[in-house]
Amino acid sequence: MGISYFFKPLYLCSVTFKNESKMNKIGVFYGSTTGTTEDLARRIAEKLDVPSAHIYDVSKLTEALVGEYDVLVLGSSTWGAGELQDDWYDGIKVLKKCDLSHKYVALFGCGDSESYCDTFCDGMGIIYEDIKDSGCTTVGKVSAKDYSFSSSIAVIDGMFVGLALDDINESDKTEERIDAWVSDIKNHLA
Repeated sequence: MGISYFFKPLYLCSVTFKNESKMNKIGVFYGSTTGTTEDLARRIAEKLDVPSAHIYDVSKLTEALVGEYDVLVLGSSTWGAGELQDDWYDGIKVLKKCDLSHKYVALFGCGDSESYCDTFCDGMGIIYEDIKDSGCTTVGKVSAKDYSFSSSIAVIDGMFVGLALDDINESDKTEERIDAWVSDIKNHLA
């Protein structure tokens, strides 16, 4: 008497499902010296439904951290004669080492359109210049027509490369501007 084994054929196949409701993983990175940009970053993140665990001071930016996200929301204030917030200088070095070719990038900048009207939100423009040829897709450009300033390297063809905010002189417009920008970003990512 022997033992008999019966085998059923096993068929392996691969099925790919397209998930129409796939949400891109968003990381928010900000450089803030006085706390204004951090506050705005947190308000933007909340409207984008980004948990607080995915909001970072840019001084914590690493290549591995960049790799975790599909969408990078990058924010900086502008200092002096149109310069980046200090922590962003190292942040830019990290971004330049990363493969951004399959990432979306949305920029926001803080500035003072009255006292520094000739360098308004230039920090955001500097980040844009440093990453524009990285292969990333930038989203969230904003028309410059509703702003009062004389010059900004963050403006190309009448559009800011991201969301320009003046929470000093135009704080009454901040929420409306954030809401419109977040809505635009969500439409791009849908």
